[in-house]
Amino acid sequence: MCTPRAPKQRSLLAYLCVNNGRCLSVDELIDFLWRDSAPPTARAALQVYLSQIRRRLGAFGFDPADLTNVYPGYVLRLDRYSFDLNEFTRLSSRGYGPRSAAELEREGEDLRQALALWRGPALGDLRTVPALERLGRSLDESWMASYERRLEIQLLLGKERTILSELYRLAFDYPERENIHGYLMLALYRSGRTAEALSKYDELRDRLVEKLGMEPGDRLRRLHRAMLHREAWLEEPVDGILPASA
Repeated sequence: MCTPRAPKQRSLLAYLCVNNGRCLSVDELIDFLWRDSAPPTARAALQVYLSQIRRRLGAFGFDPADLTNVYPGYVLRLDRYSFDLNEFTRLSSRGYGPRSAAELEREGEDLRQALALWRGPALGDLRTVPALERLGRSLDESWMASYERRLEIQLLLGKERTILSELYRLAFDYPERENIHGYLMLALYRSGRTAEALSKYDELRDRLVEKLGMEPGDRLRRLHRAMLHREAWLEEPVDGILPASA
């Protein structure tokens, strides 16, 4: 496989990839690799790592010239290749204008394909590197935002029963993520399980108050009140499943 085994080479290649097309200065790359403990030979070592990465890219069918020296540093260009991060961004950021059912179906399919590109947490085995930990968290948040939108689309299309088990799993995995719990509450409510939906709100509220000393956000509180009053809009497939803040 193309990924190097040596930790610093792996980290450097990952950093170049997630900064696809952006020139990274030599100083930035040295700071990334060594932080405050760069040895006197850091610049020479960096050149060696970059040369090894360039050779490795060439051995696996990439053009070594895609990793080029551009003042004041280096840039890796991957736009002409099938690069998962580029494809994820393309699929997850398409706009469809008016939200007809057909357009929602297409958006949902795009998001399904985008999410299928992920094989675990971003930069999972490199998260001990502080800069990659920050990048990984940012990428994971992009994944979650796309995942939440796909779930919202399923609710907009009236497919709440098909995602109930998925929502239960996500609520367990993300016990303080309010959007997920809001989607679960709405799916339960629309499935005729109002008491269970309300109990999920109480569970989340108790957890937030006990752990963080805070109430659920305004959107979730409004959803809870709407369920208590059985407001008609809860059964309607309106865009923006959770009510906007007042």
